[in-house]
Amino acid sequence: MRRFLSSPIALFTSLRLTVVLIVLSILLVVAATLDQVNLGLLAVQEKYLRAFIVFGRLPGTNIAVPLFPGGYLIGGLLLLNLIAAHVYRFRFSWRSAGVQLTHAGLILLLFGELLTGLWQRESLLQLREGETRRYMEDFQRNELVIIDTSGEKTDRVVSIPEALLVGRGAIQDPALPFQLRVTDYAPNAELQMRSQSPHAPPSPATAGVGPRIAVQRLKQVSKSDERRVPAAFVEITAAHSLGTWLVSPGLAEPQSFTHEGRTYQIGMRAKRYYVPYSVTLLQVTHDTYPGSDIPKNFASRVRVRSDDRRDDREVTIFMNNPLRYRGLTFYQHQMNKAEGFTGLQVVRNPSWVLPYVSSAMMGLGLAVQFGLHLIGFVRRRPAGNRRALAT
Repeated sequence: MRRFLSSPIALFTSLRLTVVLIVLSILLVVAATLDQVNLGLLAVQEKYLRAFIVFGRLPGTNIAVPLFPGGYLIGGLLLLNLIAAHVYRFRFSWRSAGVQLTHAGLILLLFGELLTGLWQRESLLQLREGETRRYMEDFQRNELVIIDTSGEKTDRVVSIPEALLVGRGAIQDPALPFQLRVTDYAPNAELQMRSQSPHAPPSPATAGVGPRIAVQRLKQVSKSDERRVPAAFVEITAAHSLGTWLVSPGLAEPQSFTHEGRTYQIGMRAKRYYVPYSVTLLQVTHDTYPGSDIPKNFASRVRVRSDDRRDDREVTIFMNNPLRYRGLTFYQHQMNKAEGFTGLQVVRNPSWVLPYVSSAMMGLGLAVQFGLHLIGFVRRRPAGNRRALAT
């Protein structure tokens, strides 16, 4: 029994395991860097770094086979290895205080990276001068929306995640008096008028603009500066069919239909994140160096007003000077001075402070350990040598 218990402990506290995991992490980073040319940054992160196992496909088939441990698996094992070694191998003493602090900082760094991968969210706030918005858009995720526009003052919106469209099945929401059935779905597509694609196959759509539009399937987008445009055909049924509709972010406007005396709109758009405050763009500034077109400064003057009336202030956002407000960070990302347009990248990362704390802990730990060794070295020298060093 003791051997059974001591074997896992010896394994997870082993320095050899630490070395193996570090080598595997280096190989993983090298492979991800080389494959970034083919896949792009976003796809590489999902395939290599934010996965437990890296899968590949057999040549000429769609069979996925495991190839290599992913970033989550290597990082998790390394975190477990550090914690186990910290608990079972090290005993706290002032002589090892620096090592303990350095290890604790490294553990916190790995744990912070895990939280960042799980919790971080990026979106975009696009505004024109004078425009006010209270939501951000995620251009990597989309949502199918059904909007009841029959209300006098407000619209009622039912949002359905894009992930539910992949299965091409029935969707029933308690807030809707009808059922949705996804008959076809393309994760990335190009939309063209049928007059420009005379040889396109017949459209499954029977209502709205769908019958006049041809859908061409494209490869998945993987680069961070490209946007994926999905498309789906959705049939609306109640007592009878209300038609099959083409929905896609590539369509300029949602499409309208009526049911039981109420007016609805159906469409697909970038996923929205609503916040309890509004942001108004007051002014955009684009300065260049005299006598050239080289950008000198991009800045957006915005007004932030909370719903509870506690905050009402103006802030200037420019490069390296973001706005931090209620857990979100607003960075200057895009700018078009001629059109009075700005794009603010909005990042939510509750664990953003952990890398700074862990780096400070590791730096302090190394300094303490070096200082303790230096003091011990000086004390072990003969008195005559110490006086010679002092002079």
